[in-house]
Amino acid sequence: MLTTLTEENYLKAIYHISQSNGTDVSTNAIAKQIDAKASSVTDMLKKLADKNLITYIKYKGVNLTEKGRQAAVYIIRKHRLWEVFLVDKLNFSWDEVHDVAEQLEHIKSQKLISELDAFLDFPTHDPHGDPIPDENGQIQRTNKIMLSQAQIGKSYTCVGVIDSSSEFLKYLDKRQIGIGTQIQVEAVEEFDHSMSLKINTKIMVMSKAITNNIYVKSI
Repeated sequence: MLTTLTEENYLKAIYHISQSNGTDVSTNAIAKQIDAKASSVTDMLKKLADKNLITYIKYKGVNLTEKGRQAAVYIIRKHRLWEVFLVDKLNFSWDEVHDVAEQLEHIKSQKLISELDAFLDFPTHDPHGDPIPDENGQIQRTNKIMLSQAQIGKSYTCVGVIDSSSEFLKYLDKRQIGIGTQIQVEAVEEFDHSMSLKINTKIMVMSKAITNNIYVKSI
């Protein structure tokens, strides 16, 4: 049974929320994620439950069924492959691709996505460092931590971001921070937990709001 564009957006939102909190996804959390009224969300959840894409218990929350999880992961796979294509082949910057990929992710052709994957030489991560599910829906996990959790004196590599908004990515671009950038923690301010970081031979001070949105792994 084919899903509509709106249904796909709901499945993707439920998947992302569940990955963050690991519990039943509330109606309010979904409404906030997709900027919709709670009443509209409830109506859509009933439709998704009728299609066996979610389990929905009133006042408790929502979980994806295996069928729903597969559908959500496939949408995410398409989104991230299109982001790679836009950056690697069409010279988009990493802060420009999200909205375009949001449109392209709803293309139904499985052959197109398989050929796109092969054309890009089977990438494992998108331009923001997020893992790309393979054709079987398997996701390669990376041992990573938030930069705010990094230890003084240790060196790390930037492997991803949490906030993929255009504003945040432009902020990082101005500071020449991207996937693969090496970062060394020089000091942490006890008062506000801001960090003094050595990046590209320069010392920069970043707030916890910033370091909470950058993923790194130790070198």
